[in-house]
Amino acid sequence: MSGVTLALPFNAHPVADISNDPWWIALIKAVFILVFLLLSVLMALWVERRGLGRMQTRPGPNVHGPFGLFQAIGDALKLVLKEDFMLKGADKILYLLAPFIAAFTAFMVYAVIPFGPEANVFGVTTPLQLTDIPVAVLFILAVTAFGVYGIVLGGWSSNSTYPLLGAVRSSAQVISYELAMGLSLVSVFLVSGSMSTSQIVHAQSQLWWALALIPAFIVYLISMVGEVNRLPFDLPEAEGELVAGHMVEYSSMKFAWFFLAEYINMFNVSGVAVTLFLGGWRAPWPLSAIGDGMLNTGWWPMLWFIIKVWMVMFFMIWLRGTLVRFRYDQFMKLGWKVLIPVALAWVVMVAVVQGVRCFTDLPLTTLLMAIGGVFAIVMVVLLLIPEKKKPEALTEDGYELTDGVVTDADEPFDAFAGGFPVPPLPGQKLPDSPRARRRQAEAAVVEEEADV
Repeated sequence: MSGVTLALPFNAHPVADISNDPWWIALIKAVFILVFLLLSVLMALWVERRGLGRMQTRPGPNVHGPFGLFQAIGDALKLVLKEDFMLKGADKILYLLAPFIAAFTAFMVYAVIPFGPEANVFGVTTPLQLTDIPVAVLFILAVTAFGVYGIVLGGWSSNSTYPLLGAVRSSAQVISYELAMGLSLVSVFLVSGSMSTSQIVHAQSQLWWALALIPAFIVYLISMVGEVNRLPFDLPEAEGELVAGHMVEYSSMKFAWFFLAEYINMFNVSGVAVTLFLGGWRAPWPLSAIGDGMLNTGWWPMLWFIIKVWMVMFFMIWLRGTLVRFRYDQFMKLGWKVLIPVALAWVVMVAVVQGVRCFTDLPLTTLLMAIGGVFAIVMVVLLLIPEKKKPEALTEDGYELTDGVVTDADEPFDAFAGGFPVPPLPGQKLPDSPRARRRQAEAAVVEEEADV
């Protein structure tokens, strides 16, 4: 495999040819994608609740239907039949439009995701893909970026504090992690020679990019979890802080549209990960070698694609049952100070490799493995270097300043010192409440009487 050249010039292989498809074939594909996503969401709800139950040593849904399979259907009916209401102070047009924007954009991504190669559909040979364009991945990034408008408008139009805070958090989160995600995909474009999803899958016929571009794959996995607001990055809808974030003031079907969009977006980022990094619809080795690639033809590839998507989905469910929510400063530090620099450095190194290959005959896999090893060593060294601690100092108010944080000193913290109440900083302590001081006085009197 080391002697195989994997890089392809742009447009070396045509995009999936759907020009000869009759209109009813396109309609069948579109309906299939719609049904596939809706049924997958229902199944994902059951898998997540049962999976988290097993991880947390509890049964999970197990009453309605065999193994609790009908629980998700009951929850969906409850949302549909629930009482709907309209907020008096809300911007009615945007308030109604926001959940539809979130859901509509979520359904559009799978239009350019290939489920498999050409197959026979009712006597017509057609690619198992609704459509493909030379810049399909840019289309996916544009659609996912537009989807955040549903969250932002939903929080702003509700005319309420918690939804607005969730919407602001979501916009900052998407901007931060869209950059890292986009940079992680650039290296895939460089080695594949195309932005077409079908061409990228074709370029992975010898080696999946998840192996050759491990740093980019890791950055994408982290960024995709932040992109879909899942634990440990569910800050826009943190129930402990914002109740339900941008969805607080929604009920019934409007809430269901937001809920549906979140889970469909999980399948979207999983499908993109499979297509760009995990070989797409191609069977994993050694299955790909059976019968001279027989399992990569016909309808078999759709099975491999769906299995890979569910593996990525289970990874996100596993994270939810394992990790706790990040603080907002930790979340932003990870995005801006770690993921973006790492992704940018890796893109530069891959670009250098592609430039070197223009003047040499070295195989791409050998070069990528070499720079991957060097990159991993550099990252480990940087992580092991301890951070410099700032010298301790004393502020004018008599408080100690340690690592840039004001800590408690001799004087108690006065929340009304500036004329209006302010919360204490980390390390500061509020004075005792009147009730606590009264209890302390009563306890002192009891002690004095006991001494007498």
